[in-house]
Amino acid sequence: MKTLLNRSLLNKLSVLVVGAAMLAPAQALAHHMMGGKVPVTFMQGLLSGLGHPIIGLDHFAAVVGVGILAALLGRGVRPVLAFSAAMILGVALHLASANIPAAELLVGLSTLLIGGLVALRLSLGVLPAAVLFAAVGVFHGYALGESIVGAEASPLGAYLAGLFVIQTAIAVAAYAATTRIQQRAPSFNRAGMAAAGALIALIGAVMVATAGFPG
Repeated sequence: MKTLLNRSLLNKLSVLVVGAAMLAPAQALAHHMMGGKVPVTFMQGLLSGLGHPIIGLDHFAAVVGVGILAALLGRGVRPVLAFSAAMILGVALHLASANIPAAELLVGLSTLLIGGLVALRLSLGVLPAAVLFAAVGVFHGYALGESIVGAEASPLGAYLAGLFVIQTAIAVAAYAATTRIQQRAPSFNRAGMAAAGALIALIGAVMVATAGFPG
């Protein structure tokens, strides 16, 4: 019975992963329907915000990883909300012309770190966890902010709203799935989380290799 339950959960997880992979191009199309230009209407800003977190695999992996890690730490969805708020702050910093050196490298390193923590199931204190979620959010938000520079108030506000809603929804979904697995299939939990964390870390490592280190 337990084996069947584990297989059922694994199948559901596989469907979610495949579905997310299929959804990403559709969301990317919604974003790039403006031809890569800065959105100029409320609806364009909203579509851009909704699509942006899952256009880049590194951003999507980090958001999912944040949800999984929040569940493993057992502190509710507050870390997820903190991450989402910090990502909006990161966008704001970019719009304010603040300089975060090697932002793409930091995005990759933070994704790698999130994946490693998930894979190894390392526990964090309240303060280190808060700093981690905030830093990851700021780095990713700063990188995403490049696409919205120069937008007017209406599309900008819509972009930020869409960004906050979609990334929070994705992270909360990952949180809920992880919590369910922990409760219903503890024997699968360790192996499943190790695999998920390793995949997230791999995506982060590829991002790091692509970004390179500043010379």
